[in-house]
Amino acid sequence: MQSVGETKFTYDFWSDAVNTASRMESHGEPGKIHCSEEFIRAVSLSSPSSPKSIQFEERGEMEIKGKGMMKTYFLENV
Repeated sequence: MQSVGETKFTYDFWSDAVNTASRMESHGEPGKIHCSEEFIRAVSLSSPSSPKSIQFEERGEMEIKGKGMMKTYFLENV
């Protein structure tokens, strides 16, 4: 078994997450945090109480290059 760095680079493990974050940034609006539906699910699974304190505004579905149609949201000020 080979470890990270011998045949795989560490960014290979994070490439989809980094790609999605880049797309959220490029399709966002100034001064707003643009989030994917997958991010919201991850937040709600990691801490069942946090979705009550963190609120999101639905932005709707949009075509995201390299990802297809995605339902996206903006993080609201709380």
